[in-house]
Amino acid sequence: QLVESGGGSVQAGGSLRLSCAASGRTFSGYNIGWFRQAPGKEREFVVSITWNSGSTNAADSVKGRFTISRDNAKNTVYLQMNNLKSEDTAVYYCAARYGYVLGRPNPRMYDYWGQGTQVTVSS
Repeated sequence: QLVESGGGSVQAGGSLRLSCAASGRTFSGYNIGWFRQAPGKEREFVVSITWNSGSTNAADSVKGRFTISRDNAKNTVYLQMNNLKSEDTAVYYCAARYGYVLGRPNPRMYDYWGQGTQVTVSS
């Protein structure tokens, strides 16, 4: 089970940090991704991290603004979001799949999902 936290409302230019914790399992060997879904739109890839290597991947729309990181001791993944824009408004989901992800991550590649957390950015 994946449990997200940290969503909320913020003004444009502000920051938020989302957390994704694994309940009952370790993230070791997994690729963990953050996806988001805005009303009326498909779920889209945001950022991902391969737990063991620490390598990361990010969508062009968030590069330079969003950072994914991990805390081994807490078995938790973080999404630091800076310089938020109104177009970042969406429900953000944490997802995990065992093994590597080749190419651009998409939701179909992931087996485990959190419940989602709302991020609202007002201009």
